[in-house]
Amino acid sequence: MAKHEEELKLVTQRRGKWSQSGVPHKGWSCEYIEDLGSPSEVCHMCESQNIRYVHYMSHHEYPEVLAVGCVCAGHMEDDLNAAKERDVQMHSRARKRKQWLSRVWKVSQKGYDYIKSDGYIVTVYPKEKSWGATIAAEKFDFVKHSYLFYKTQEKAKLAAFDVITKLLARKKNEYKP
Repeated sequence: MAKHEEELKLVTQRRGKWSQSGVPHKGWSCEYIEDLGSPSEVCHMCESQNIRYVHYMSHHEYPEVLAVGCVCAGHMEDDLNAAKERDVQMHSRARKRKQWLSRVWKVSQKGYDYIKSDGYIVTVYPKEKSWGATIAAEKFDFVKHSYLFYKTQEKAKLAAFDVITKLLARKKNEYKP
């Protein structure tokens, strides 16, 4: 049975919070989606499905943001296609992340590696015995400097990729019809 079919079965069986009074079943909004790298968290709504791509859902009548799987998210917001599209985008980002380090990075005049991707310029630089990164929008209307520093240049590059993924997800949510 496919993953989405298993999760749909849990929704229709009213597992977990689907059976609890006081928990809204519709009218939720997705605030953000995250790739955990592997199915390592249990859906907070059905309380049964192990999930990799976590949809963080909020509701004005519920005090907590719930971390849920694709099908639960789709039913909570009453738009299964939107939730599936977010999952597809995260699959795509996961593939891009695997290729991120093997892409050709250019070297700036200061000798730092940089790359242009998804409308952003990422520059990775040494900082004492660690590595940092700066992400700037190509239009230069946005700049973010890493507040964390990483043991290797590769880890700094991957952290920058993850920040771009979050920025793209937020930007997409801002323009929802």
